[in-house]
Amino acid sequence: MRLAVAAWLLLAACAVQAASSVHGKVVGVADGDTVTVLSAKNKRYKIRLQGVDAPELRQAFGRQSKKALSDLVFGQPVRVQLQGKDRYGRWLGKVLVAEPGCRAAHCPLTLDAGHAQITRGLAWWYRAYAKEQSVVDAATYAHAEKQARAYRLGLWQTKKPTPPWVWRRKH
Repeated sequence: MRLAVAAWLLLAACAVQAASSVHGKVVGVADGDTVTVLSAKNKRYKIRLQGVDAPELRQAFGRQSKKALSDLVFGQPVRVQLQGKDRYGRWLGKVLVAEPGCRAAHCPLTLDAGHAQITRGLAWWYRAYAKEQSVVDAATYAHAEKQARAYRLGLWQTKKPTPPWVWRRKH
């Protein structure tokens, strides 16, 4: 009985945690799918973009992917919809930033940085974790990757780009 109650409390805590969000500023970009956000309360969050897997830095298009993400989010205010943590202790989340051309005093944080990476052909939609995304996000990311492939954008310029999860196993 105690185990069942403990499991229920853990699940409830995870649900509350998954529904939370963080507002802050991006103070670091590790690669094409990982950023560091400094919250308004000066807490650092290492965020892995939910539903995205970008080329590793030593992999083809790895540096381009990092630069594109950095150009989009570095030094910018963001809102992160937290989805829990990965096995490395990084937060998983959907990072929302203002559209790059916005000139308003307070631009709405509506551009999904992960989706932008996929749209540019600088990341894969991480199908293996599609169940962790909303149905809408999974469909949107899948379509973005399909379009990037069709238009041969970014890493899709090569005939058979190596997915990062395959590259990591080899290296």
